[in-house]
Amino acid sequence: MFPVLSVDLELGWARMTGEMLKTFFVFFLSLYGCLALQAKSRPNIVLIMADDLGLGDLSHYVRKETGKEPVFETPTLDALAREGLWFTDGHSATALCSPTRYCVMSGNNNYRSYAPWGVWGTFRESAFVKGEATLGSVVKDAGYRTGFIGKWHLGGDFLDKKTGKLFRGDDRRDPDTTVDASKYVANGPKDCGFDYDFTLPCGIQGPIYIAYENEKWYPLSEDSELVYLWEENAINPKDVSDKGPGMGDSAWDTRKIGDLISSKAVDFIERQSEEEPFFLYYCSPMVHIPHVPPAAFDGQKIRGATPSLHLDMVVELDLQVKRIVEALKVKGVYEDTLIVFTSDNGGLVVDADTEKAGHDSSGLWAGSKNLALEGGHRVPFFAVWPDQIKPGLTDELAVNQDMLATFASLVGTHVPEDQARDSNNLLPLLLGEDGFEQRDFLVMQAGSRNELIFRKGDWKLIIKSDPKLSFFKPQNLFNLRDNPYEDSKKDLVRNPEYKGRVDAMLKEYINIRNSGVRTAPYNL
Repeated sequence: MFPVLSVDLELGWARMTGEMLKTFFVFFLSLYGCLALQAKSRPNIVLIMADDLGLGDLSHYVRKETGKEPVFETPTLDALAREGLWFTDGHSATALCSPTRYCVMSGNNNYRSYAPWGVWGTFRESAFVKGEATLGSVVKDAGYRTGFIGKWHLGGDFLDKKTGKLFRGDDRRDPDTTVDASKYVANGPKDCGFDYDFTLPCGIQGPIYIAYENEKWYPLSEDSELVYLWEENAINPKDVSDKGPGMGDSAWDTRKIGDLISSKAVDFIERQSEEEPFFLYYCSPMVHIPHVPPAAFDGQKIRGATPSLHLDMVVELDLQVKRIVEALKVKGVYEDTLIVFTSDNGGLVVDADTEKAGHDSSGLWAGSKNLALEGGHRVPFFAVWPDQIKPGLTDELAVNQDMLATFASLVGTHVPEDQARDSNNLLPLLLGEDGFEQRDFLVMQAGSRNELIFRKGDWKLIIKSDPKLSFFKPQNLFNLRDNPYEDSKKDLVRNPEYKGRVDAMLKEYINIRNSGVRTAPYNL
């Protein structure tokens, strides 16, 4: 009796154990499948920021908005624009390079930094606060592999060869500099959450004229030396821009930089594994001066392809982006990648050749880079994610510093309410879902003329100040619904009928700035 019972129990236990193992195995496979699906549902992210590219520099915009035929073509950017959601009221955070880059990286308005007008030389102290969210960290914290390639212009730490301490001297016009320019000590892209970086501290405008890979000097030729680079020893004297001479790689050649950095971007994409999503922040230094385009790029003529050297550089930029897009497609991840394209500020004041050709980099908008008028900060701004973002137009107000909150929402990273205080989550808008919260107002700044901008609804107040912010004087008042192109004859700032509005907006702007209040909804 007992032996039979024992055998039955053993058989029953074996059957039960087998069923349990089978159930556990099925559960494990299901869980693995869910996790794999979840990982796959998180797209790769590519953010591309051009330098000094205006709305009028895209042939897509010229045809669609001005009714004119463009004088040259940007086929890659045009194709992306048609595939994506275009922000007709999309802006750079400021009308100048460095402050916009700080705003995009931190999600904060530039006045929250130690340098409120925000021009950071190569050896200036970093404005980022340790432990606070950055564009790179919010994505890296979600398990993404992160890469930064291109123009930095946000300062950093280098050592003084003479003292061994941090060097805080000038980055230009000092042939007797004692800086050790062979490596970043700290506060470059790595400290902003990037696993990999290929960095041009000042883009192509210099100084300095040096490339770095993962914080170390990247020699541009086998016999490269770190020298004081000026017109007399530069390969191409035009490479030494209006910013002046400074430390450089003896093999520096601006004509080769676009090819180099876009090749690094392709390499970064190709190296990524199938298991982990990646984030690439590609900051092309094109189309900033000096305008020294290469003869050709990927077999296509560049120099002389358009009416001006300036516009030749736009063509090269388009081909850099083409390389990135093709790399995504070759790897088979284009459909699973969110691409956002923008510019650090509005277009350039056109040179004589560009003007003669009838091209306006600002398109229909008044003003250009550095100015508080719309042409100074209304920029190309669109997002592409096949089968997820419906192609079209939106007139919602958006700023490129909104990318931090948007990416954090996309990947599921929590950002405390007291960080990234001026970054709005655009993800629901991009995906056509409920939950998008509009801004109540927009606080911006222009460039070196110490102009501030307060936008509320259709009303835009431009405020004049000085480097020390010792006064705030209303300079212009425009109604962008009735006067979108800011005709100076319709400037209402001195119209007695609108004095109350001017006074109220000025007071509100000063209160917003002094209180430190968030300027974007908190939805993270």
